[in-house]
Amino acid sequence: MSTDVAKVRLSIPEGIDPACITGAGDVLLRTIERRCEGEIVVRGTDISIAGEPSEVEVLVRLFTHLIKIAAGNEVSTTDDVERAIDAMRAEEADASGFRDDILLTYRGKAIRPKTPGQKRYIDAIRNNTVTFCLGPAGTGKTYLAMAMAVAALKRHEVGRLVLTRPVVEAGENLGFLPGTLEEKVDPYVRPLYDALFDMMDTERAHELVERGVVEIAPLAYMRGRTLNDAFVILDEAQNTTPEQMKMFLTRLGFNSTFVITGDASQRDLPGKRNGLAEAEEILGDVDDIVFVRLTRTDVVRHRLVGKIVEAYDAFDARKEGSGHGRAHK
Repeated sequence: MSTDVAKVRLSIPEGIDPACITGAGDVLLRTIERRCEGEIVVRGTDISIAGEPSEVEVLVRLFTHLIKIAAGNEVSTTDDVERAIDAMRAEEADASGFRDDILLTYRGKAIRPKTPGQKRYIDAIRNNTVTFCLGPAGTGKTYLAMAMAVAALKRHEVGRLVLTRPVVEAGENLGFLPGTLEEKVDPYVRPLYDALFDMMDTERAHELVERGVVEIAPLAYMRGRTLNDAFVILDEAQNTTPEQMKMFLTRLGFNSTFVITGDASQRDLPGKRNGLAEAEEILGDVDDIVFVRLTRTDVVRHRLVGKIVEAYDAFDARKEGSGHGRAHK
């Protein structure tokens, strides 16, 4: 029985080094050949693709995507290629489409969603007043929210940024730390500073913090305030109590956007009610509030991070299963 074979030839535009498409030592090409069925021949600036029509379509979209990225002076990695192939196969989104969505540029670096899940996340922020994002480490929950916040400030859509986290050890442990209150609190909010400095000139960022245009503070500092004309990010929300979460959400003012991020697997308040989980139960059907879940397939750190998250999830599932088994003996 004969099988239809499709053949397509693509040309790498003048000015783009073919090595940016195939990778150093053809590492990207080897990754593509390992993951995709089809014959790929690269000679100079010509890419010839042959195979089953559905597979050729994926490869054409993939190489078009890589060419577009290279034209923007960006370097694709094997992880980028793997994620793009996964997205195309899942037919969740056109990879070139979500990669075209640039949130922010700084010193020639473009910040953009890298997975369909991340694309859904930033679209949710654009279209809703309050967005909750739940997902494991490395999925870009805080980083993308910060990019959206800085972009909104630069476009004068909001007048200030407010970045906050719960200080988990707010009792006697914090009191025993040396230094002023600011010095004691700094380790808890330092990750927010790090993300801010990655997207904005350090001197400019310090100036905005000093002027109060950017405020980075513990969650307790939000009590009694109304946050108007602001982009507000609550990070590490899995460490809030229901009372803290209600307090935070009721700070919402006019022309403001709230983004709440959290990872249920990294909760540091065992034995206490979870403000993030209760918020989803209470607010899940409220208009203009949306909950986005990212998974290990959205992890954009080292690929090993995704495998670590998966291994821990599997371990927890086994532990819960064995616990149920003992309970019924």
